[in-house]
Order: sequence, then structure tokens, then C-alpha cells
Amino acid sequence: MGTRLKVLRVFKDLHKTRRDVFRDDDRALTAARLKINEEFKKHKNETSEENIKEMLKMARAVETILRENVIQGEHVEENKVLLRPRKSLLLDNVPYSDTPRNKT
Repeated sequence: MGTRLKVLRVFKDLHKTRRDVFRDDDRALTAARLKINEEFKKHKNETSEENIKEMLKMARAVETILRENVIQGEHVEENKVLLRPRKSLLLDNVPYSDTPRNKT
């Protein structure tokens, strides 16, 4: 796949992740859209293959962090926040235990 197509793929994936992670939060959706677009525009004239590869690697890391580590919260009352975890965040949920498990 050509470099241009890789860049466009990462750009599109970041926006898909943004829409999923910040669903129903217009302020966060707008801020994330502006930041993604700003970063891609800032480097649109980059010609070094090595630099482009590093930036693509960074963009993929950002996309992964957003997808796997960010959870939405909404203030519903004073000192009370309603969390909205996505199903993808709940897959690797391991219950807390005070006693360590024995590895066999």
C-alpha cells in the first residue's frame, strides 16, 4: 500500500475512533476533530519516508489509546459521575482480588 493511502487510512481510522469514543459529546467530538485535522494539515508537506512512518506509528498509538483507555463520564449530580463504558472496554475486565493467583 502506498504511503498516501496509509496516511488516509490512519486519518479515517482516527475519525472513526473519535466518533465512537466521544459519542453524544459534541464538545469533545469537535475538539478531537479539530486536533486531528490540525495535526495532519501541519505535516501535509512532509516528504521524508522515515518521518512519515514515525508519524503514522504515533497516530496508530493515539488511536489505540483512545479506543482502549478512554471512557466517557457525565456529571449527573454534585459529586456523582455516570460512566459510559463501551463494550470493547469491558472484554478484558478481571475482578480485583486481594490474594494473588497461583500460576500453574
